[in-house]
Amino acid sequence: MWRYGLAWVGMLAIAIANGALRQATFGKILPDLRAHQLSTLLGSILVGACMWVVLRHWPPASRREALAIGLLWVALTVTFECFMGLVLLQRPLARVLADYNVVGGRVWVLFLLWLTVAPWLFFRVRAAAEP
Repeated sequence: MWRYGLAWVGMLAIAIANGALRQATFGKILPDLRAHQLSTLLGSILVGACMWVVLRHWPPASRREALAIGLLWVALTVTFECFMGLVLLQRPLARVLADYNVVGGRVWVLFLLWLTVAPWLFFRVRAAAEP
């Protein structure tokens, strides 16, 4: 699993670059909610492509392992987010949790769901394509 933890660092770099792109471009012209939604969609696509490459290079041995990889990635992501928001940026918990408000249009939870199930889904797609 250490390889998948290392791969997550690459996904983190993609996510940080996506956030920087948002701030430098469409985040200046779109309302905050729309910029968040577009950034989440773009990040899902970019991180999804990274996950596809990683899992093609280091394929999971089973569906269970694929699910474990997704759970590892989502746990690392939520832990990183909480650490950054609460400890480094010293934001209140309510602000850190604001992106989890699906009813309010925040779609971050959908990214986390994608991060969790994509390894399992990619495993199934690959297994179905093999003779």
